Amino acid sequence: MKASRAVRNILANYEGETPGVKAKLCQMLMHGKLKGTGKMIILPVDQGFEHGPARSFAPNPPAYDPHYHYQLAIDAGLNAYAAPLGPLEAGADTFAGQIPTILKVNSANSLMSGTAGKNQAVTASVDDALRLGCSAIGFTIYPGSDMAIDMMEEITEMRKEAAAKGVATVIWSYPRGEAVTKDGETAIDVAAYAAHMAALLGAHIIKIKLGTDHLMLPEAKKVYEEQGIDVSTQAARVKHCVQSAFDGRRLIVFSGGAKKGADSVYEDARAIRDGGGNGSIIGRNSFQRDRDDALAMLDKLINIYKGAE
Repeated sequence: MKASRAVRNILANYEGETPGVKAKLCQMLMHGKLKGTGKMIILPVDQGFEHGPARSFAPNPPAYDPHYHYQLAIDAGLNAYAAPLGPLEAGADTFAGQIPTILKVNSANSLMSGTAGKNQAVTASVDDALRLGCSAIGFTIYPGSDMAIDMMEEITEMRKEAAAKGVATVIWSYPRGEAVTKDGETAIDVAAYAAHMAALLGAHIIKIKLGTDHLMLPEAKKVYEEQGIDVSTQAARVKHCVQSAFDGRRLIVFSGGAKKGADSVYEDARAIRDGGGNGSIIGRNSFQRDRDDALAMLDKLINIYKGAE
């Protein structure tokens, strides 16, 4: 399949990358209903680790089955499906080659004590990604955690190995931990900082949360006010995060977060589009809905990113 001009322009930003990594990025960008647009919607289903099975799947019981998510991503025409090792292995043969996949190689869980420190266990390898035919590995870092240095060092080594073997890297950059207040987890100065950290670590695709207009860091707040950085609207905040991801030279997608009303999901997507973001990585807001409702919502999101709605 010939890459579109938009996709070729995106790939040109990844100077110094191996042809294998660029091929995997192209594979995702040229797949599904958004192929060739430079926009992406990815289905991530790693919440069972983080929140437990009932909290994740009881609202829509068919979603307990890993095959459900493969089929949802395929039928919705999404760019990729991301999950930990077990769910990908559970459908790897049945769905081989039908949807680009991202192997989430580290995960947290809700059974750790509050004193354990915010961290994630490495639960899979680059070789697992190769064995399963994945386009990328996915890795979470927690800027603001006392464990953040360890997490950054882990992904530095895994990213190096993945690039050498022709596999792309997606970094979930989620501020969390001892140095970040609850409001600070989504403060715009912190969100932009998290995006920049992921870019500095060599992420090919950056995943962050949508930011609020709150400013957490006093020294950063001075600069935002002195320089008149516009963070008044969601689209402006997205634009600032895109700017922080090497001025748009890195793909950046935004998390959908906890399940909410469809209108809020659409409003977020329009802000991401208008702010120059590359798309959404949307889990609970899709798989916790009835399948028909989820497909209808994802189809509308695709139309929004195409500029049709």
